[in-house]
Amino acid sequence: MKKKYDMRRDIVRRKNTFFRRFAVCVLIIAVAAAIAIPVYRFVHSRTASSVKIDDIYAQWNAGRYEAVYDMTSLILEKKILHNTALTFRGYAGFYLAVAQTDTVQAQSYLDESINCLRVALLSAKKSVQPQIMYMLGKAYFYKNTLSAYHYYSDLAVAYLGAAQDAGYSADDIPEYLGLSYAALGMTRESIAAFTEALLVRESDVLLLSIAEQYYKNGQPTAAKAYLHRINMDSSDDVLKLKSHALLGQIYLDEKNFSEALAEFQTILEKDPNSADAYYGIGVIYENRGDLIKARAEWRKALRIDVNHQGALKKMAEYK
Repeated sequence: MKKKYDMRRDIVRRKNTFFRRFAVCVLIIAVAAAIAIPVYRFVHSRTASSVKIDDIYAQWNAGRYEAVYDMTSLILEKKILHNTALTFRGYAGFYLAVAQTDTVQAQSYLDESINCLRVALLSAKKSVQPQIMYMLGKAYFYKNTLSAYHYYSDLAVAYLGAAQDAGYSADDIPEYLGLSYAALGMTRESIAAFTEALLVRESDVLLLSIAEQYYKNGQPTAAKAYLHRINMDSSDDVLKLKSHALLGQIYLDEKNFSEALAEFQTILEKDPNSADAYYGIGVIYENRGDLIKARAEWRKALRIDVNHQGALKKMAEYK
């Protein structure tokens, strides 16, 4: 005789089976974790301890900065104040940042570089400190160029200056100092640094930078001398356009309207979409008393750049 099917008993039996299986699974996972964690720690510690400083030097000398960055991370996980690892991670982070096209990633590398180098500086040998200061100064300079708010030029100046005072020498220090002083509005100091940089290595960028600083310092004659050199010798069309623009502004300031017009027309021959050039020509017509032509030039500037502040202001003045 068949037994009557007991649904309640079957459900209870199935639940018990499920819980037994679940308990077994949990036990297996717990045992696996208990085994895996020590094994991971052992392997990881062996990996970290297997990184030798000589290997880091070898990777550094080969220019493999990402490998240096990763290898030093393994050492620092075990010894967070390991000076050599901190120093090399800071250096590698800087060069990785400079090579980045992604601004966010570059900022991340620079932040890590600065943090590592500042900690390394606290316990570095006296002979190594000037070089770390130099790299910190460069890191702060590039951090300043990537930041929306340029708050780091003073730190770039501080560390680069400290490196120099400690006897460290590098050809690019004067140029970095000149650019940092310029960002801080310290025109005289910027001119002095750029002049020193020109003695080491002359470039069109340096010539334009020092011309801009001379102009800001109220020395247009000196500025014009550097700008003429750029216009005569440079093969960089973008820099030459900037040079012509600054020359045009200087001639405007001097009321030398024929020379100013020549500079602005030279710009428009190479770049017909220069709102600044049209604006400058408008100012020339304004000074000659021809407001109809002046307004026409300012309208051209605004068609190219609807937010051109100079043209907007002039059009508002002569409604």
